[in-house]
Amino acid sequence: PDLGRRFAERKRCADLECSMLMCRGKAVRDFKGPDCRFVNFKKGEAVYVYYKLIGKSTELWAGSVGSDFGYFPKDLLEINHNYSNEELELPTDVSLGFFF
Repeated sequence: PDLGRRFAERKRCADLECSMLMCRGKAVRDFKGPDCRFVNFKKGEAVYVYYKLIGKSTELWAGSVGSDFGYFPKDLLEINHNYSNEELELPTDVSLGFFF
């Protein structure tokens, strides 16, 4: 299917609005995204995860570093705290929350 500007058709979230934190981790190395949809960070910075893309782009998660929000490769994060053990699977085109 044509995803347009979306990276995946589905995502996993901790709640229906994808506004609850799923987990927190520490960046294992520096990352500078290719465009404004990505969040940049330095090695050692705390990264907060709000949702995980599934399907076509399973390597991307969405989260925040400080006040910046965006996508990043999940392999660059070492998880050190889980906030929720439940994961809901939702379509990425449903805009119920503010983190889209």
